[in-house]
Amino acid sequence: MSIIQTIKSNPALKKFVHWCLIPKYQARPRLWVKWFINPFFHKKGKGSVICRRTRVDVLPFQPFTLGNFSTVEDFATINNGVGAVHIGNNSRVGIGNVIIGPVTVGNNVIFAQNIVMSGLNHVYTDVTLPIDLQPVITAQITIEDDCWIGANAVITAGVTIGKHSVIAGGAVVTKNIPPFSVAVGNPAKVIKQYNATSGQWEKVS
Repeated sequence: MSIIQTIKSNPALKKFVHWCLIPKYQARPRLWVKWFINPFFHKKGKGSVICRRTRVDVLPFQPFTLGNFSTVEDFATINNGVGAVHIGNNSRVGIGNVIIGPVTVGNNVIFAQNIVMSGLNHVYTDVTLPIDLQPVITAQITIEDDCWIGANAVITAGVTIGKHSVIAGGAVVTKNIPPFSVAVGNPAKVIKQYNATSGQWEKVS
């Protein structure tokens, strides 16, 4: 049995290891994890930048990768506590963004300001327990290559946004968006799609 399997199979040991990595009731890893453990587990590409005022709550038991020449702007939060976070090449995570895994972002993606993407949801169905004591569930969010996500948009768990799509500012995306689309509103609705035959962006009736 591997060390990881041994830890997972022993609740007391698992709790102790978790406490060593993260202070109780917090999501941010301890400084020793950030300085001495994470650099060996997470990949940061050539020319990539994580600005100084970001909150990078990443832990070694889930992957985090940042591609070549990508940037995470100030005041953004990245959290891989319950799912991997992968950000491709030449992508920009704007000021104040929140990304909670599992999230995969493609290449050449632009995120404006104050966007929330969370692949995490809380179970609430047991009315005898506080919600924070109930399990969490996750569903993969995928933002494909060349997308532009407007300011204050919300991308909910399980959503895929297709290649070269635009999500308008303030939109709440609860369902998949096809490639080459423009979506607006709450819940987000596709209003334009690119027609490869005509070479034009056309309104969707």
